[in-house]
Amino acid sequence: MDIFGLLDILEDELQKGANLPFASRALIDKDKCLETIKEIRLSLPEELKQAEWVKKERQRILVEAQKEADTISTEAEQRIKALVDDNEITQGAYQQAREITENAQNSAKEIRLGAKEYADNLLEDVEGYLSGQLQILRDNRQELNAKKR
Repeated sequence: MDIFGLLDILEDELQKGANLPFASRALIDKDKCLETIKEIRLSLPEELKQAEWVKKERQRILVEAQKEADTISTEAEQRIKALVDDNEITQGAYQQAREITENAQNSAKEIRLGAKEYADNLLEDVEGYLSGQLQILRDNRQELNAKKR
């Protein structure tokens, strides 16, 4: 069954629940509602699953980029200490360390920005898809309500 049908079942179950006196609560078939929600989750579009994967992948890439930047920075520091013997060599080492650190930070930044852009693009696509589906749902409900009259 499609998501809209499952949502209709859930909505019907909520509407036909027995109202409690003096309260805005109702008695419903909890098992049926939970089963319907489970079926809705199973029927969700692949784009939502992809968006979740993108989110996790983005975080993994950011962690990897930070580890790589830390490794490069540590290697640069060790190299600088080895070259401290001579002032001229020391000056060159400091410059090289700054460049390595800057390159590592730039690489990490590029990776982060790329991951964020990729995630944003995918989430934008999912948002557009869901907005379209939501509009279809609203249109169907509006059409259904118009036919009730």
